Amino acid sequence: MLEEFAKLLVWLISIVLLAVIILPQMIRILREYERGVIFRLGKLLGTKGPGLIFLIPIVDRMVRMDLRVVTIDVARQEVMTRDNVPMTVDAVVYFRVIDAVRVENYLKATSLISQTTLRSVLGQAELDELLSQRDKINLRLQEIIDRQTDPWGIKVTAVEVRDVILPDSMKRAMARQAESERERRAKIINAEAEFHAAQKLVQAASMISAQPIALQLRFLQTMKEISNEHKTTTILPIPIYLRLRIATSIATPIVSSPSAPSLEN
Repeated sequence: MLEEFAKLLVWLISIVLLAVIILPQMIRILREYERGVIFRLGKLLGTKGPGLIFLIPIVDRMVRMDLRVVTIDVARQEVMTRDNVPMTVDAVVYFRVIDAVRVENYLKATSLISQTTLRSVLGQAELDELLSQRDKINLRLQEIIDRQTDPWGIKVTAVEVRDVILPDSMKRAMARQAESERERRAKIINAEAEFHAAQKLVQAASMISAQPIALQLRFLQTMKEISNEHKTTTILPIPIYLRLRIATSIATPIVSSPSAPSLEN
């Protein structure tokens, strides 16, 4: 009886050991964002998941594939723009893995192709375009990188140029340019204001010329404004027509009257 119990115990222990060793190799649990690429004797069998996956021990091998968006930082690159401006730029690439079988190290491959594309695209753009049309350049980078990585089973969803570092001399030159531009706009606004003021003065002069009494009323209003300032000295302008009359009377020679007695003998 003891011998039979010992044999049964040995069998139970063997079965438990086999289960402990074999079951972890037979059963895989994949999350919702994971897929399993199954290889049977080295041959691609297909993709399974998510959920519970059963494998044949020793025969089958599974490689996990994460379907979430992966983010990689593109190292800083020294770039010379089309208008010969040196700068240092870096970027961020967002992509998803669709088929991880086609490339050995998709992270390294995507990072290297992103660095090469970043230098190439920014080298064809001018500085003003890079600073003012960042969205357009990001879209061009995304299209080029996605087209190159598509045969690898990688879908690039977005590329963002994160930082643009310019030399200090270029920053000072851009500051001077911005200051000159602001001065030019200020002068244009001042000239436009003077132009509109001159137009209004012309309209006022035409209205006053139609009604001469309006000029006298304006003169009296100006005198009232001067008197309200409580100054000791008041400048009284003389109307132009009055000055003309005085000048005409002075220039006219004095003619002697015929009835005046003569002083000569």
